[in-house]
Amino acid sequence: MVVSPSRDDRSPADEDERVEPPTTLTGWRRFVEKDPRPFDLLPRARWKSMNDEERTDYDEARIDYHSELQVVRTSTVKEVAHQGRLLTLLNRREHGARRGLIISGDRTTGKTTALRQLGRLHELRVRQRSGEGQRIPVVYVTAPPKGSPRKLALEFARFLNIPTITPRHNTADITHSVCQVLTEARTDLVLVDEIHLMNLGTIAGEELSDHLKYFTEHLPATFIYAGIDVEHSGLFTGIRGGQIAGRCTLLHTGPFPLGREWEGLVATMEGTLRLHRHAPNTLTKLHKYLYQRTGGMIGSLSHLVRAAAISAILDGSESITRRQLHAIHVDHASESAYRTSA
Repeated sequence: MVVSPSRDDRSPADEDERVEPPTTLTGWRRFVEKDPRPFDLLPRARWKSMNDEERTDYDEARIDYHSELQVVRTSTVKEVAHQGRLLTLLNRREHGARRGLIISGDRTTGKTTALRQLGRLHELRVRQRSGEGQRIPVVYVTAPPKGSPRKLALEFARFLNIPTITPRHNTADITHSVCQVLTEARTDLVLVDEIHLMNLGTIAGEELSDHLKYFTEHLPATFIYAGIDVEHSGLFTGIRGGQIAGRCTLLHTGPFPLGREWEGLVATMEGTLRLHRHAPNTLTKLHKYLYQRTGGMIGSLSHLVRAAAISAILDGSESITRRQLHAIHVDHASESAYRTSA
């Protein structure tokens, strides 16, 4: 039997996973190294014979299990992984302008998940080939809101935890230090999330774009970006935007159509449930209802199913029904669309 550790058995490293974001080197490495924690249900007789303290610890472990996002290998994740690897291989010996990739789409369509999975697969592949050592093959940062070149440089410095950076350093000093560390660390994949925050229609956006272009020209790395509705956010505006458009491939993410893949996604998520009274294929049979509730958004589906599973543990029902799903609130956009169509 494999059971997640109880609260008392968790190490400090386990607790740190909740607070250390992947936008730091420590958090990123933990994300890369962390495999989904397996969890096997106890036999029914053992489950029924538990005392209150044992039941509480067991349920808390199951809640932790369901609260963690289970990554599903959707067509989006596969396509981003494939295109990202092609670009890293094409750029490997490129000395001029390197090609990049932009992942654009609506909210909760799996952009960030696909971006991070691309980085994780690349780093694991590098480690398998050359070992861990001191290399930093992947950097993951988010574009700063109301960004400036200094803020962007500091995002990179924060990820790398460069100890010599202080508030007294100017933008050029920070940028030089970042490029030096990334070159020495042989970084060959840079992931920039929330790129829609960079609007080239503003002076700040133009300066931020110039700074990002400096990074791409001074680092022997492939840059992959992700953001909401990027092609309409101002990123491709003007001469600078034209340069970005000329160097980057654009991949769109969106809601899944109601069809075989959607039904397969629901079935895959249902297979991760750890509930004692849940009838197999209940959610699969409800895949049309789940589509109506979420509009085909993978993020909304994940939230709905995981929240329903936790609710089933808390109320003791140990199963997910349509009535229970109906009581779970998802994001406002999905809720509004469902009420309009109902």
